[in-house]
Amino acid sequence: MKRIDNVDIKVLNGEMDDREIKNYIQYVKEKYKDETLVSLTLTIDGDYVDMNYHLKPQPIERIRRITGYLVGTLERFNDAKVAEERDRVKHHF
Repeated sequence: MKRIDNVDIKVLNGEMDDREIKNYIQYVKEKYKDETLVSLTLTIDGDYVDMNYHLKPQPIERIRRITGYLVGTLERFNDAKVAEERDRVKHHF
């Protein structure tokens, strides 16, 4: 295993030069622009190359239904909606 462009690389069933590996890294990075590529395994199968890659997990944004609206945060609420959310009765299960 080696590391190229901050990505752990493993090549199976053969050898591949760094230039070609960088092309595969670039392909995955372009396909998943907002994601961070962590590792890439390239398996050579004759004229074909199978790619297995892992992306850095992304945090999940919590969406809530507040006062009839689906929201992630209250940042975009006006003062009246913020007050409505603050004054509502919260139920805990």
